[in-house]
Amino acid sequence: MMRFLMMVCIALLFANVAIAINPDEVLKDPALETRARALSVDIRCLVCQNQSIDDSDADLAKDLRTLVRERLTAGDSDEDIKKFLVARYGKFILLRPPVQGETYLLWFGPLLILLLGGIGTFIFVRRQRYKPLLPSDTGLTADEEKRITALLKGDPQP
Repeated sequence: MMRFLMMVCIALLFANVAIAINPDEVLKDPALETRARALSVDIRCLVCQNQSIDDSDADLAKDLRTLVRERLTAGDSDEDIKKFLVARYGKFILLRPPVQGETYLLWFGPLLILLLGGIGTFIFVRRQRYKPLLPSDTGLTADEEKRITALLKGDPQP
């Protein structure tokens, strides 16, 4: 029973990918089809934003998958196809943009924010550690002691 449930879960996991690629999009040459699938995984669907064209069901994704396959059939290299798509749609179309001067913030920004947050937390905790919770002299003054003694004896005015 457990094995059956595992197989159903795996089938459901890959069902979306199986639906995304239409049979008429598949190339006859397995090597070209493998390259097309690898390229499709790296190209962003401009409609879905955070999905690759390999996973997306959008019409634009289908058109881009077809375009990739046509260019592969024409003999273009993977880099040529990526350059063509970047020239047409901008670097946003790549799910993994290259590490360049203009993308440093994209690649290293999260690490910088994490480091700044860690340093800020360290400084905050360090300052709190040495801050006394109560004033060091918690004793009563002489007037306060006289007032308390008088109140305990039942004398309303000291």
